This record gives sequence, structure tokens and C-alpha cells, in this order.
Amino acid sequence: MLIRPATALDEGDIWSILEPVIREGEFFAYPRDLALSKLPGLWHGPGREVFVAEIDGQIVGTFYIKANQAGGGAHVANGGYATARESREKGVAREMCLYSLELAKQRGFKAMQFNFVVSSNERAVSLWQSLGFNIVGTLPNAFERPNGTEVDVFVMHRCL
Repeated sequence: MLIRPATALDEGDIWSILEPVIREGEFFAYPRDLALSKLPGLWHGPGREVFVAEIDGQIVGTFYIKANQAGGGAHVANGGYATARESREKGVAREMCLYSLELAKQRGFKAMQFNFVVSSNERAVSLWQSLGFNIVGTLPNAFERPNGTEVDVFVMHRCL
């Protein structure tokens, strides 16, 4: 697997990974009708470094890292990850997260924090825990699934 910085030429591939996840509405707190034109302000937002993961020249995942907060919180990294549906459960997210943890260390971050991990996304919760993240907070019923049920959201943290 090759992980590299995303370029403008990758935007269509990144959208093809993100769009189904956003439309599904189960894991990201983005509007389900989000348009491609809004992607630069979200995934490629200010202060974010965006990367793609490739296997045999095909983009199979994307992630970003950034400072979790400004000022006194700028020493903690934050990240977001998405894997192409056909590449799930093949270790792509694990490799992207491991890469981002090393990159965050190189950038001088002291920790990584995920602010909004939907508790019903059991694959992600399990993966992050296997990589040393702890649930440090629970936001009760903070995410409304498309079927109208509300589920908890976890704040997950790991020192680097």
C-alpha cells in the first residue's frame, strides 16, 4: 500500500470514497445531501493535510490530520478516515491510522484525539482501541442515525 499526500487530481477519487459514506449517514456528521462543491471546506479544510492510500494505483482510502484545536490545544492532533466500500476489512484503515500516528509524531503532536466516533460504528471503535486509543468521554445520544434512533458518540484519545 502506498500512502501519499493528496493532489487536486485525486479529488474525484476522494469524493467517490466519501460520497457513499456521507449519503449512508451512519458514521459522519455531515449533511447527507452534501455536494461535491462543499468538499474543499470540509475534508480539505484549513490546516488539514489530506492523504490517499493506493493499492496497485487505485485509491482505496483517504484521511486527513490537523491540530485538534488552536492555541493551547494545538499540540494534540485530530484525524478523519474513510475507506472505499470494496476495500473495507482489508487493513486499509489500520495502515492509514498507523501512518497518521507516525506523521503526527513527526509534526510534533503529543497525542491524537478523535472528537466524534459514532458508537454504532463498531468496526472503527474496535480498530481505534486496538491501536491504543481509549474512550475518554461519551456524548449521550449525540448522533442521530438515518432511521431516527440516537446513539452515543465517543471521544477517543491516545498519547503519541
